[in-house]
Amino acid sequence: MKKSIIGVTPLWDTERQSVWMLPDYLDGIKAAGGLPVVLPLEMSAADADQIVDTCDGFLFTGGQDVMPALYGSEDTTGTVFPSPERDKLETLLLSKALQADKAVFGICRGLQFINVFLGGTLWQDLPSQHPSEIAHRQGKPYDLPTHQVNLSGDLKALLGKEILNVNTLHHQAVKDIGSSLVPMAIAPDGIIEAVRMVGKRFVWAVQWHPEYMFRTDSDSLAILSCFVEHCISFKKS
Repeated sequence: MKKSIIGVTPLWDTERQSVWMLPDYLDGIKAAGGLPVVLPLEMSAADADQIVDTCDGFLFTGGQDVMPALYGSEDTTGTVFPSPERDKLETLLLSKALQADKAVFGICRGLQFINVFLGGTLWQDLPSQHPSEIAHRQGKPYDLPTHQVNLSGDLKALLGKEILNVNTLHHQAVKDIGSSLVPMAIAPDGIIEAVRMVGKRFVWAVQWHPEYMFRTDSDSLAILSCFVEHCISFKKS
């Protein structure tokens, strides 16, 4: 059977006005059995319809902060660096993907964007707004875990454990959880680290970065593989 095509939201370099991609996202999808395709930054509604019809699932990647205006706020910390271009693209794409009930997986910003799209809000800057003993933004190497999360629900069932060691590269996080989202992992300081959407075939998101860890960490590969397998099941149906 042909591999599932996974649409990957592009990264955007504002200074260079350039679309780019970290190979780890693509390598992780390939290792999990999928065929990743980097999407364009700009598309019309008709383009989005065709892309959603073509792709079996979508990976919403990390990157710049979500615009506070999307959750009824403004930059109150002086630390927010948004990407209006990505917010516009991902608003259109996620809307179409959910309507079609395609599999969706979010990583880091991806979790934050899905949460905001569904009516949630964000901590704009964890160090100043939610001080913690956990350093949520580690340095290199990025493929090593630096803190634990407590698992529940489908993620706990998938991995067969209650505690998972994860890496971390973010300064924002879910504050108020969006409609239809259920936590699947929470850090010891209360930060929501993974969610799923109720009522959809597969909409998961994690705050950490399994794409950096999958080569040496079987749990990271299992999460990516679960996503791709749900894309494959849609192709079969």
